[in-house]
Amino acid sequence: MTISYYIKWLWQAMSEVRARIFFRSFIGAAHIIVSLYFIWLSKHMVDVAIGSQQESIVGSVIQMAVCVLLQIALSSVGSRLDVKNSTTLRNGLRYRFFRHIMTSKWSGREGMHTGEMMNRLESDVYKVADTMSRTLPAVLISGFQFVVAFIFLGSFDWRLSVAMVVIMPMALLASKAYVKYTRRYNKDIREMDSRLSAYMQENIQNRTLISTMKYTPQTMDDFESMQSTLGDKILRYTDFSLFSRRMVQLGFALGYLVGFTWCIIGLREGSISFGVMTALLQLVAQVQRPIVEFTRQLPSFIHITTSLDRLADISNMPLELFDDEVRLSGNVGVRVKDVEFSYPSDGLVIKGLNCDIKPLSMNAVVGPTGIGKSSLVRLILALVEPQKGSIELYDDTQSVKVSSATRCNIAYVPQGNSLLSGTVRSNLLLANPNATDEQMREALHTAVADFVFDLREGLDTQCMEKGSGFSEGQAQRIAIARGLLRSGSVLLLDEPTASLDIETEKTLLQRIREYANNKTIIIITHSATTATKCENIISLD
Repeated sequence: MTISYYIKWLWQAMSEVRARIFFRSFIGAAHIIVSLYFIWLSKHMVDVAIGSQQESIVGSVIQMAVCVLLQIALSSVGSRLDVKNSTTLRNGLRYRFFRHIMTSKWSGREGMHTGEMMNRLESDVYKVADTMSRTLPAVLISGFQFVVAFIFLGSFDWRLSVAMVVIMPMALLASKAYVKYTRRYNKDIREMDSRLSAYMQENIQNRTLISTMKYTPQTMDDFESMQSTLGDKILRYTDFSLFSRRMVQLGFALGYLVGFTWCIIGLREGSISFGVMTALLQLVAQVQRPIVEFTRQLPSFIHITTSLDRLADISNMPLELFDDEVRLSGNVGVRVKDVEFSYPSDGLVIKGLNCDIKPLSMNAVVGPTGIGKSSLVRLILALVEPQKGSIELYDDTQSVKVSSATRCNIAYVPQGNSLLSGTVRSNLLLANPNATDEQMREALHTAVADFVFDLREGLDTQCMEKGSGFSEGQAQRIAIARGLLRSGSVLLLDEPTASLDIETEKTLLQRIREYANNKTIIIITHSATTATKCENIISLD
């Protein structure tokens, strides 16, 4: 990525908070002006106190008190703006990338682990938002502080101003060697941190399986090894950072020593007053502090490029096209014409498939594992596209190629446990937000999930992550009920009876046929019982 790309991207991303960030910089500049006026007042009061000027100090004391109050007020306003800008920018970026992930096109092989996506949505978004909302104003304020302090110091002694500007860059040049390593180590740290997040998420989700396989000790050893590697990288990064900071501190101390010596010589020779000395020593810090701030903030801008590169991977995920819904009004059938399909880097999964699934029919799609049954489901849902041939939905009046716009015609029940965290009610309303309790009761009865009403909380019973708290068969039946609540003339079920006993399977199929007598039903199945209950059998081989 080029510098111009980063600048353009950040400028667009800051659109919502851009004005507030510059206002924050203005608040900081006002704070600097008040601070410099406070220095001038302190110089003036010292001169009055030692008798070089004859006047009352009451007015100056009052002005200094006002300066202190103003600095406190401006600092408070600035801190609140920092938090507000950071929160607004972080929420906006997180929403943007979360939305991109949720609307991205499914490729059949996810290229990024969900734990990795989560890490980027949290860690990298935070890094970008914090840098732009806090670091950028800090750099602008430091630049303003350097210019006005340099001019103010030069008004007393321009030679000392030049000396301060020369000393600090020399120290910075001595620390320059570490910078080229910073980005590399930062990138390695972020990638390892993402791997740790993904490893933790996956193993926590599957801890029961891991425990039953007695693989927990090996899991912990692997985790400890990954953490150790991450720790080593962090220490190496810290070593470079500490070297840079010590060099900057050395430059700061040397600059102060030069300024102090300069003032002592001036006092001895009578070329400056005690008041001027007071001002000069404070101004030396005012000139040096912005340079130190630049070096402290420089790593943030280096780190942000790593985060932008990682977020760009999300931005580059192709989006699915969402057109206006195309809803067929009559009884709907599915026509598959000479379809061939394969996943990236895989061999052909489906070849030369032709079938015509008639409206209002009940159909079973059967075949050995890995033959392409679930792939056919994804093709009908237009989650993936065939390399050859076409799939169409049709009724008495029209025929349309399947796409994201035709999914409104399909009620889909995925394979296995697909419940989300929440309640049974919230899971059912996912399919139909306007469903009444009576409709939910009917769908649960059809799915042989009447057990829900025997639970103490009924529809408001909590579903934990991945349906935890329910057996596989119970979770599957609730998921089927959810699919039945979805409107659509085609009911598509992927292995709906895989976790059910034979009697429950028979009852379920009978009730589905009665409940969905106005729908075309397609069932992906390995079950001979299910297949024999269907009018048509589509065999993939």
